[in-house]
Amino acid sequence: MTSPWLGWIQQLQGIAQTGLHYKNHPFDTERYEQIQAIAAAMLAAQVESDPPTMLNLMQQDQGHATPKVDVRGVVFRDQKILLVQEQSDGLWALPGGWADVGDSPSHAAEREIFEESGFTAKATRLLACYDRAHPRHGHPPALHHSYRLVFHCEITGGQLTPSYETPAVDFFGANDIPPLSLGRTGPEQIQRFFDYLKNPDQPTDFD
Repeated sequence: MTSPWLGWIQQLQGIAQTGLHYKNHPFDTERYEQIQAIAAAMLAAQVESDPPTMLNLMQQDQGHATPKVDVRGVVFRDQKILLVQEQSDGLWALPGGWADVGDSPSHAAEREIFEESGFTAKATRLLACYDRAHPRHGHPPALHHSYRLVFHCEITGGQLTPSYETPAVDFFGANDIPPLSLGRTGPEQIQRFFDYLKNPDQPTDFD
């Protein structure tokens, strides 16, 4: 799917979802449902699916349309960065995932590191806030718009321990990065974090 189409679909879906949340007249409901159906039909045509399936996918998210929040942890040891292999695609990424309700962002990153790598860690600094939909970062297209919060974390205990989501865990040097799961972590981001390792006084990276 080309990026302009995905952006238009996301905007239509956002308008429809937010409108349905704040509707104050039956005619509003009808109009916003029509907009959502159009967005679903556009998405279905782009991904060669059927409109009812795409509409059901869109309707799973309710309330005011807003970006989701993804958290990632950057952990270094001996000048190498911690990466985990994703069960879903066999590729590698910074440990992390969706933030849970009730978690602070930093605690969510610490939790994800422990669950996916076996290490306990302490978040010490926000390194980056990225827009998942921004073309600058080279992520593949995705229906859900999300912000990614990336924290530098220091190991406080534990040991390398794979999980059911991450069958392999290891540290890698800057010139030895394995194939990355681009929806989660991009090569330019990895390079940026190695730059932080050399020059920790750099400001937080953001869009």
